[in-house]
Amino acid sequence: MPKSRIRKKDDFTPPPAKTTNLKMNSGRGWVAPLMLAMFLIGLAWIVLFYVSEGSLPIKALGNWNIVCGFGFIAVGFGVSTQWK
Repeated sequence: MPKSRIRKKDDFTPPPAKTTNLKMNSGRGWVAPLMLAMFLIGLAWIVLFYVSEGSLPIKALGNWNIVCGFGFIAVGFGVSTQWK
């Protein structure tokens, strides 16, 4: 039996890439400043508590001022999850 001819396929040439100008602005410019502000407020709260020997920022809270300071820092970490 005779062997049939093998058809050669044309080499694949991808279509030319479209040039588009994508704007990579996510609209979340508020995230980094807010995150840094929360970190700094928390740090300042704790440092102020220790430097003033417990009389500042809010004397009535007592040692709970440390928790408030770490709360601000935790909020800063929470906000950082929105950063792109």
